[in-house]
Amino acid sequence: MIEAAKLRRQRLAGIAFICATVVFFAGLDTTAKYLNHFMDTVQVVWARYTGGFLLALILSNPVSRPALMRTSRPWLQIGRSILLLGSTAFNFLALRWLQLDQTTTIMFSTPFLVAVLSGPMLGEWIGWRRWSAIIVGFAGVLLVARPGFGGIHPAALLSVLSVFCYGFYMIATRILARTDSNETTLFYSNVVGAVLMCMLVPLFWRTPHDPLVIALMVLSGALGSIGHYFLIIAHRLAPPAVLAPFLYTQLVWAIALSYLVFDDLPNRWTLAGVAIVVASGLYLLHRDRKVGRRTVNESPVE
Repeated sequence: MIEAAKLRRQRLAGIAFICATVVFFAGLDTTAKYLNHFMDTVQVVWARYTGGFLLALILSNPVSRPALMRTSRPWLQIGRSILLLGSTAFNFLALRWLQLDQTTTIMFSTPFLVAVLSGPMLGEWIGWRRWSAIIVGFAGVLLVARPGFGGIHPAALLSVLSVFCYGFYMIATRILARTDSNETTLFYSNVVGAVLMCMLVPLFWRTPHDPLVIALMVLSGALGSIGHYFLIIAHRLAPPAVLAPFLYTQLVWAIALSYLVFDDLPNRWTLAGVAIVVASGLYLLHRDRKVGRRTVNESPVE
């Protein structure tokens, strides 16, 4: 009884952390979109990763904890970090033209891509029911973008590229979770991103003078790092199947911040696409949980 109560408390704490995580991520996207008005996107990405690296350096202190930098798969860590950097860069660039709710909805198609990639890359094959959910979810993304039908800006393709980078990043993360700690993986994400952006940003640098802009550049690093750190804590406290539905609350924050900061409201196509993507994602989660409860003697066909 005591163990059950403790487990319940841990799961509730995990849900609280995941809800806080999406607030930070929505805030990061809002900050990036705002900063895009004052500088090149490369500089915005640099601010996010450099700020995140400095924060990780202060909190993690790899000098006193050298084990933090030890990894059994350094090239996979570097490749994974580059994928995350690419996903961030494409997403921030798309935010120059798209609303927050539009990029967020497209990004929520990532679980569909991960489900497709898990077969050939992880040996986790899916059946026809989950394939159906993936197709329906993709239709929801098309409803948001409406390519060729007077839909949103072609920058939606940048969001799609962001999804592809993030999908492969998640696969790499799952592989690294077998050998490296979450702290090590998070540290490499910030280090690789900061180093690469420091090499690139001098070509695009525009010195900011507005105190608010400077503060938001610093804030972007904190929002990204704290958001990922909370994500790690949440997954320590509760299983992904419990946490996943609450990730969709980021859409609520994206719509609210889009209106409050940029006076943007979602159109009917976006709202319809949101409903389809969320419903398909939740069904995909339901199938994952159901299949996970099967015994080895049961048929793998769904």
